[in-house]
Parts: sequence; C-alpha cells; structure tokens
Amino acid sequence: MPYDPSAYPPFAVTVDLVVLTVRRHALCALAVRRGEPPFQGQWALPGGFVRADEDLSAAAARELAEETGLRVQEPVGHSAHLEQLATYGAPQRDPRMRVVSVAHLVLAPDLPAPVSGGDAHTARWAEVERLLSTEAAGRGGESGSSLAFDHDRILSDGVERARSKIEYSSLATAFCPPEFTVGELRRVYEAVWGVALDPRNFHRKVTGTPGFLVPTGGTTTRQGGRPAQLFRAGGATLLNPPMLRPEV
Repeated sequence: MPYDPSAYPPFAVTVDLVVLTVRRHALCALAVRRGEPPFQGQWALPGGFVRADEDLSAAAARELAEETGLRVQEPVGHSAHLEQLATYGAPQRDPRMRVVSVAHLVLAPDLPAPVSGGDAHTARWAEVERLLSTEAAGRGGESGSSLAFDHDRILSDGVERARSKIEYSSLATAFCPPEFTVGELRRVYEAVWGVALDPRNFHRKVTGTPGFLVPTGGTTTRQGGRPAQLFRAGGATLLNPPMLRPEV
C-alpha cells in the first residue's frame, strides 16, 4: 500500500534549552517569564519553534540569542558545551497544537545576566534547587510543578544529565574558565551535585586521573590566600577511574 502523507496530521517542532551555569557557588538555570499565551506570565525554559529552513542546533542557538541575548559562541567561548538532551512529544504537552520538542543542554562558565527578548517578558538566572522545589510554588511560581508546558520534567532531566556526566567525563570543566584552580573545579562539583567534598581527597583524585587536568605553569591569588596552581582541561573525555557522586 503506497504511503499517504495526508493520512497523518501535521505537527510542529520546537527546541527547548536547559542552560546551566554556576553562579555564586550554586547551580543555576536560565528561566524566562512568558510574555504571550499559552502560560502567559509563567516561568519557562527558553525555546521556540524550529523554522523550515534551519536545523535543530541552529534553532537552539537562535532561540537562546533571541530570548536572552546569550550566544553559544560569544561570549560563552570555546569552553561551552551544547548537546541534545532528549525529545518530548506527549500529545497534550502544548495546548496550541501537537508539538514535539527537542531539548538541548547548554553548560558554560559563569554567564552574564541575560537580556530578555522575543516572546520572553523577563529572563533571569534561578537556582536549580528553587526551580525544582515544590516549596517555591507559593513564592512566585518558581517550582517545577508550575513551570510552563512540561518544562519541569525537561529541567529535571537536564540537571540529572549534568550530574551523571561529570562523574565519568571531563564535562565539569565546561563550567570553568579556560584556566582554573582545583578549588574552583571542586566548587563546580559541589554546586552540581549539591554536596560538600573533602578538598584533599578531591585534589588527589582529579590530579591523579590521567588526562583530566594539565598544569599551565601559572598561579593565581583570585581566591585569596596563598597562590594556587592553575590548570586547564586535559584531552581525556572519559575519566578512569570515574569521579563517583557521593551518596546524600
């Protein structure tokens, strides 16, 4: 039997972005307050519809720039990490029409304050724990249960992806500047995992893992105290042994 495209209803494709950074030693996600229906006035992840002439990664970069003023290449730089997270296609996830969303995960060092635009009324960084906390529901609608569409699930999936990947990959360095100290890297792990780590054990693990860190030969006093050695990310993509997440 020949294939009949008209037998299948059309649907739209969108991109949604889980943009994570570490600000003031806390894992933060980018959130926008929607300026248009549906869910007008509610917090959501940045994103939008894919145009007919663009691929998914281009749509993700465009939506990020339009709604927040942030760009994947600039000012984020070479240390940013962008990957597809997952696809979400529940029939009723968008009240306007059947919409399938391809979510993307962006990890980058301490990013500047976003500038809202497009259909985003306001853009801001919010601590992940507050966005995903049901206790925030009565304090301005920042809980996961009150995010627009199914963005609570998308955000939760993105955070868990980041938490798991820094166990066995060098992805944690994407949250750091090009040159960083072991202490700065440790605070990334602490912010993403939400735990306190022993400084000496952490230093021994990361400096003893082949290909993880490479000394630059320089030092810095930006953390205060004695000069601390600077490192850059090594060439390893997989860590052996892995940095196992402590049980909470």
